Amino acid sequence: MPIKNLKWIYLILLSIVWGSSFILIKKGLIGLDALQLGSFRIIFAAVFLIIVGFKSMLKLTRQQWKLIVISGFLGSFFPVYLFAYAETEIDSAIASILNATTPLMTLIFGVIFFKIVFTQNKLIGVALGLIGALALIFAGAKVNPDQNYFYSGLVVLAAFCYAVNVNIIKRYMHDISALGIAAGNFLVLLIPALLILYFSGFSMDSIAANPEVSLSLIYVLILGVVGTGIALIIFNKLIQISDPVFSSSVTYTIPVVGLAWGILDGEVFTWQQLIATLVILLGVFIVNRNKKLSSKVKKEPV
Repeated sequence: MPIKNLKWIYLILLSIVWGSSFILIKKGLIGLDALQLGSFRIIFAAVFLIIVGFKSMLKLTRQQWKLIVISGFLGSFFPVYLFAYAETEIDSAIASILNATTPLMTLIFGVIFFKIVFTQNKLIGVALGLIGALALIFAGAKVNPDQNYFYSGLVVLAAFCYAVNVNIIKRYMHDISALGIAAGNFLVLLIPALLILYFSGFSMDSIAANPEVSLSLIYVLILGVVGTGIALIIFNKLIQISDPVFSSSVTYTIPVVGLAWGILDGEVFTWQQLIATLVILLGVFIVNRNKKLSSKVKKEPV
């Protein structure tokens, strides 16, 4: 199959898989609490990635393992639990949309700590994105007064964790294979996740006693293996056969899938929230568009 067609297939698959993660979290929380869901998600993903990426981990040096630990907690551990707690109070569609602020957070962190140039276009894009995020939160709180929209801040915090991790990987871990990073991350996180699960009060007897627990575990198994493990492999393939700008377009498609699942599940979504969502995506588009133009300028002969 031509690469041009293959990259679109990968993009669509990734959009569906990652966009569906938020509804899977919501369904998983029916029979599990946030700590249990987060722990099982890490455990299931860890088992899969350790098996698939075992050889890649053997190539890691002691210095690289130090970075792997930092990356694992920032890029996976904290966000997994933050998203789980956030969706105990806010709709899955809102979580998926707020997750789109990750590129904005990445830029902000890069400017503050790594002296990335903050152009006028990037400033406008970040401002629009953050204004849209605030508008979305306030609109959601108005529509769903019974929900605690302060929990939206947990999604934004998770996006910030992703942003820090992206900058660390780009600056210090470019010489480590993507599979080696992922497998190493989850090997490091396996023991903490098991400990948290143990102290969460989860009992194996509850699986047989409560059908909701069994069903929730199935949702989380799909979330861990497909939404984390397989999605990572697809994303790595997409990066290899396309350019960063095309790969980053998944930022726009994930909220669409997440929003569709939320509406199908009966979540309320108003025109005010739609406008706020479009403002967020416009901000992300402006930031990414500026990157694309910059890359073209750099490639031109002097």
